[in-house]
Amino acid sequence: MSLNDVSEMDAVTGKYRLRVYTALNWVVLALSVGLIAYISIDALRGVEFVRDRGFMTFQLWVCVAFIADFFVELYMSRNRWRYVLRRLLFLILSIPYLNIIGWTGVEVPGDVLYFLRFVPLARGALALSIVVGYVSVNRLTNIFASYTVVLIAIVYFGSLIFFEREHLVNPGVPDYMSALWWACSDVTTTGCTIFPLTPAGKVVSAVLAVMGMVMFPLFTVVITSAVRARIAVTDKKQSP
Repeated sequence: MSLNDVSEMDAVTGKYRLRVYTALNWVVLALSVGLIAYISIDALRGVEFVRDRGFMTFQLWVCVAFIADFFVELYMSRNRWRYVLRRLLFLILSIPYLNIIGWTGVEVPGDVLYFLRFVPLARGALALSIVVGYVSVNRLTNIFASYTVVLIAIVYFGSLIFFEREHLVNPGVPDYMSALWWACSDVTTTGCTIFPLTPAGKVVSAVLAVMGMVMFPLFTVVITSAVRARIAVTDKKQSP
């Protein structure tokens, strides 16, 4: 077999792996959207998720699919140790903690149990950022789109948690739109007339503020780099 034949086989294998990776991420994304819809409906209707067997079963199978996705990609990876180091967080976020707690009967504080419900959604947000990266035209666009997706996901999940935990005790949160307005104000650190009263609301407030302080400077760096690259290309075209 010639070197050209080997190169062609590597190219074909690389394309095959890329297609499989893309397909797996789309599957993970679809399951994540379904989980987000399920959680959103339960939250807005005030349904107790732990007692909702349909939700618990659906989340279990979503987590199983996430774990299967991790090991399939691990099997196909050329450098498996590197893959594990880069994607170990994906596996940790894919574990069905709620179901495990239910099976073992371990006593867990209510607020901790509540936040564990959103762990698989973090895995879905990562999958969404990866899929967005695949369709981006260049590296800068990839980074910008990924950061945007992560930020939107954080704001949405934060507003959902804030609404569900606050609307019964906080007169400033009569509906979901008030919670969404609060989340947007908190993440941009502009301030808001709504203040959290519950422990969960205070935790979400701190997380959103920190994420806003971290994410927005990154947007500035990405946009500045894009402008500089554009100017450099323009100057190069205009130079004799």
